[in-house]
Amino acid sequence: MRIALSQLVSGPDPAKNLELIEDGARRAAQAGARVVVFPEASMACFGTPLGPLAEPLDGAWADAVRAIARAADTVIVTGMFTPAADGRVANTLLATGPGVEESYDKIHLYDAFGYAESDAVAAGSRLVTIDVEGTRFGLATCYDVRFPELFRAQADAGAVATLLAASWGAGPGKLDQWDLLVRARALDATLWVAAVGQADPATLGTVAAGAAPTGIGHSRVVGPDGTVRHALGAEPALLVADVDASEVPAVRKKTSVLANRRPELWR
Repeated sequence: MRIALSQLVSGPDPAKNLELIEDGARRAAQAGARVVVFPEASMACFGTPLGPLAEPLDGAWADAVRAIARAADTVIVTGMFTPAADGRVANTLLATGPGVEESYDKIHLYDAFGYAESDAVAAGSRLVTIDVEGTRFGLATCYDVRFPELFRAQADAGAVATLLAASWGAGPGKLDQWDLLVRARALDATLWVAAVGQADPATLGTVAAGAAPTGIGHSRVVGPDGTVRHALGAEPALLVADVDASEVPAVRKKTSVLANRRPELWR
């Protein structure tokens, strides 16, 4: 399965960010990708007031993404914000394209490193997988990567890969943590992890202000054995990679961490 990760810098204007998604989807489709993943907050960057721009899944912004997916004839996974019942928003991944229509609301909220995502965002509670041409992918968002049980649950649900969309916060040691966590989650669940983040705004001359996580780049595709197969730098770029689902059972046969679990000891 050929996939693409579109590492970009979203701004505060959802309409302008659609242009970035259209360009990334077109280039991914030209490269033969059947799935193209965009970062968390592709609809609008963090640091933007989220409530006024949030739209439902049947709203104009999501419909525009669907039109882009149809034109490119590929599945798009991208970050947006949808209204939540309590007046906050949900940090949502929209997955749409040929044979796919699903959404995932971020379960673990980024209340860390001086930022409180839960002030504006309501947490999701549902594990989500999608099937693309016979390959099952789990969906995860940014801070979710610190919680291995989600990735193991996706593996239990039949996923051979996780599509992880992020807008990773900058700071001392954060790149090392990103690399370590993405690789660890691949090893924990013995599945592929395709992790796409917002590019570093500084590469475009934008200085981020405040504690909002606006991205550091360094998207990567990690195999089920924890090895980094492909990686980007800090700047906007498109990564195209082939994910071999047959590697997953081979690795699980050798590294039986899922089969050897003792969950009854920790309940």
